[in-house]
This record gives sequence, structure tokens and C-alpha cells, in this order.
Amino acid sequence: MSDYHEIQVRVRYPETDRMGLLHHSNYAVYFEMGRTEYLRETGLTYRDLEDAGHLLVIVDLSCKFKRPAYYDDVLTIRTRIAQMTQVKLIHHYQIVRDGLVLAEGQTTLACIDREGKPQALPELIRDFGKASGIPNRLPKE
Repeated sequence: MSDYHEIQVRVRYPETDRMGLLHHSNYAVYFEMGRTEYLRETGLTYRDLEDAGHLLVIVDLSCKFKRPAYYDDVLTIRTRIAQMTQVKLIHHYQIVRDGLVLAEGQTTLACIDREGKPQALPELIRDFGKASGIPNRLPKE
């Protein structure tokens, strides 16, 4: 499987609750930031995909919280593509501070057209997956 792509973010004051903790709703935002920058590294942007008629929508999201993050912490968002099919991508995430994993998450994205019908992932993403050794099928449920 591919290595994690990493970006760094600083927890901003409006992202915290009254206890000074990073509010749980922001973890999904951080996952998206990691996913967007990972895609950008492949040479694509979400804008490119959308302009070409490929929409990636979240169909599943999970997060396990292990330790809190606080205002002004510098966090590393680690993102990797764990699996892909013809129409879906599964990303895994870690949010890390000073080498300590604070949260782990996963998203499943499906590729749809502008009418909401499933369509194949763009060839560039599938080629990236093959070159990176990302499994090309999902386990049976």
C-alpha cells in the first residue's frame, strides 16, 4: 500500500470548543484538506475533476478519537488511499501531534456524474492507484 501523504495545519481558535479542544466536526474538514492536497500531488485538483464531469462524493465517513487536540497545536494530517474500485476510493487518515496519533479516520468516496449516476473513476486516478500498488477491489461485506 502507498505511504501516507502529509500536510500540516495549526488548530485555529474558532475551530475549538469552550474547553479549548479541537471540535469534533473539524476532523472531517481536516480529512478533506489532506485528501485534497494528496489529489493535487497526483497532478489533479477537485476543480479539474468536477470540470470534467467527475464528482467525488462521500458515501461513508468514520473517525476514532484517541487523544484531544488543542488550540494552537500544529498537527500533521496523514492521508493515504487504502483501496479503490472502478467507482470508489477509500482513504485512511491519521491526525498526529509530535508523533502521537490523536485520531484515525476513513472515508469512502464514490465517483458520480452530474445526474448522480455512478461512473468510473478518471483514468489518471486509476493509473495512479495501479502505479502505487493500491488494491483495486473492496473486501466482500
